[in-house]
Amino acid sequence: FSLYPCWHLLSLVFLLVAILTGQNCTFQLQGPNGTVESPGFPYGYPNYANCTWTITAEDQHRIQLVFQSFALEEDFDVLSVFDGLPQPENLRTRLTGFQLPATIVSAATTLSLRLISDYAVSAQGFHASYEVLPSHTCGNPGRLPNGVQQGSTFNLGDKVRYSCNPGFFLEGHAVLTCHASSENSATWDFPLPSCRADDACGGTLRGQSGIISSPHFPAEYHNNADCTWTILAELGDTIALVFIDFQLEDGYDFLEVTGTEGSSLWFTGASLPAPVISSKNWLRLHFTSDGNHRQRGFSAQYQGRRAGLRCFLGQQQTGHLEPSCPQMGPMWLPCVLASVALF
Repeated sequence: FSLYPCWHLLSLVFLLVAILTGQNCTFQLQGPNGTVESPGFPYGYPNYANCTWTITAEDQHRIQLVFQSFALEEDFDVLSVFDGLPQPENLRTRLTGFQLPATIVSAATTLSLRLISDYAVSAQGFHASYEVLPSHTCGNPGRLPNGVQQGSTFNLGDKVRYSCNPGFFLEGHAVLTCHASSENSATWDFPLPSCRADDACGGTLRGQSGIISSPHFPAEYHNNADCTWTILAELGDTIALVFIDFQLEDGYDFLEVTGTEGSSLWFTGASLPAPVISSKNWLRLHFTSDGNHRQRGFSAQYQGRRAGLRCFLGQQQTGHLEPSCPQMGPMWLPCVLASVALF
């Protein structure tokens, strides 16, 4: 008679009990301001936590979220932020680790957060405050780790300037201007820059075209990578990004792309992403890897599109080909007469 089946069954029972006793919580928040914090803060959140906060403002308003404290078990416990209801298509960003996140301003009247923790090890958790703002203001774009922010008003026409502490270099645009993005709405003209050490990966890319690759590509990237690239084009222009190769550890290493219409785009695994078209004159790529396993990484080519041209991605079709759209790696980016326009 073997005791193994009994112990195996007992362990499954204990696991099920642990899951069922994990904290599930849902909060609906309204009002001009308030706070959001993880269960048990600051003494640690529970394992198997699954908590959702949905903050709602009135029409013609948006929500600004500022973190005062942040500590989650890196890579295993994650706070997801959604621009709208907590649905995959609204994912704005994924936060983990111990670095204080930048200020987040919603695009519309709803901002949601979801905390998921695993079965072991927790940390202090997070504490944030939110404030409802009129939609015609941009909100605080955020402070820079290892940097300085100048400017304390964030209305239409206001400017905020950034600089870095000694030993760090500014990546991105040093001056942000709040401008009207649509009727009764406003946004900053460029993303928040960053201050990086001289030996850090990433950078600011200018020019009509170029290539972005993960560290050491086509060899394996390193663990715990955190790289940010910002592509800047002329005002009024847009940017096309075409992936040539893509292989990340599925579900653990991610490439986030912002600067497109709607929420951020998230890529992981080994499927080659579809071409990405910016809705602004910039694109930002943020690559992160966890502490285990490595893959080949990714390589992508970007191409600026001048204002006034209509370009179409995909195979060349019958029609007039503009000479201003060159070949991008293994595929073409022609300006053609086609039925589906991506610009």
